[in-house]
Amino acid sequence: MYLTVNGYNSYSYTGGKPFDAAKPTVVFIHGVINDHSVWILQSRYLAHHGWNVLAVDLPGHCKSEGEAPSSVEEGAAFVAALLDAAGVQRAALVGHSWGSLIALEAASQLKERVSHLVLVGTAFPMKVSAALLDAALNQPTKALEMVNIFSRSTLAPPPSALGPGTWVHGASMALGRRVLASNPEVNVFHRGFKACDSYANGETAITQITCPVLFVLGTQDQMTQAKAAKSLMDKAEASGKTVRVARVPVGHHQMTEAPEETLFAMRDFLNTP
Repeated sequence: MYLTVNGYNSYSYTGGKPFDAAKPTVVFIHGVINDHSVWILQSRYLAHHGWNVLAVDLPGHCKSEGEAPSSVEEGAAFVAALLDAAGVQRAALVGHSWGSLIALEAASQLKERVSHLVLVGTAFPMKVSAALLDAALNQPTKALEMVNIFSRSTLAPPPSALGPGTWVHGASMALGRRVLASNPEVNVFHRGFKACDSYANGETAITQITCPVLFVLGTQDQMTQAKAAKSLMDKAEASGKTVRVARVPVGHHQMTEAPEETLFAMRDFLNTP
């Protein structure tokens, strides 16, 4: 589905179902060098079980026009504008990696307009090494290889993810190349990593949300180690938020490496008042 957001065509995958304003809505936000397709199983399931799904391509990524966000705050402003464009008064936000920071910042700004917040593969601060930042800027193919080595704990996912025998590493490399090629004006790889590295509002933002929050963390995650989410969890609990944690024994791409565990944790959380 295409919506006009801030004057540009923005694409959101709806899980194969038409948008229905009478249903609750969940917005999926991807990470660096990704697009809506990383949520394929989770978004499709929810779309066929009573939810509107808006799995976005962030501006300047793949099917979405516009300037690629250069900060977490810009990404959050896009999410707010997307809800307005879709006529959605209240929605759940689900974000992965960089997308988790965007979802967090958006939830802190939108307050009661966000019903649930799901942070997948999150960390704060989400610092990126100088070597990886440099590679993303000057040798993006090399950086893509580095990220896929660090991100993965499996070579092939369970059959329910992308199909039996799918080569997760190869599929992710192909996706990264496609995302890079989709924007010849901006290096979205480096811009996204720089946005992660520069974001400083996480601990404040988590105290300003008004909804329950679920952390979905990979115990083998080398990009955003599970322990790096502790400061957010502590701040959330100290400020009286309802906090749930799902730990899955995989790396950074929980959606494809542990598709069912990730889905069921989201489903059960989103179905709570």
